[in-house]
Amino acid sequence: METITNSPQETDQLARKIAEKIKPGDVLALYGKLGAGKTTFTKFLVKSLGFEDRVQSPTFIVARVYNKNSPSLARVNHLDLYRLQEGKEVEDLGIKEYFDELNSITIIEWPEIAENYLPRKTIKIRFTELGENKRKISVQNLH
Repeated sequence: METITNSPQETDQLARKIAEKIKPGDVLALYGKLGAGKTTFTKFLVKSLGFEDRVQSPTFIVARVYNKNSPSLARVNHLDLYRLQEGKEVEDLGIKEYFDELNSITIIEWPEIAENYLPRKTIKIRFTELGENKRKISVQNLH
């Protein structure tokens, strides 16, 4: 699926559609250059999943966890691998443990360094900046 969004509101609408289709245990890998809209999309997605946490980029701490009291979807793991330099750091982060949490969704920004660790059915979302608020967003492996 490929979509062009012309505003943050349209990106929010896309995030809502994706939130309706993802399920606990899913992993989403977000690709795109700096400023392409990965964190903004994540904010909209987390909100659409019913979480009230303030979503911030975890660039300097690598991982943030958003929790809610729900037996089916209790948490969203938000990882940002931008600062990691080698695969060993991905292992040290315990990335596979995030994937094993069946009542969570894991969102990874800058996933390139972790390609060898991603589950086969990872939902891959690519962001291409086409203008100040215009984005091409391509989604692969969405159920």
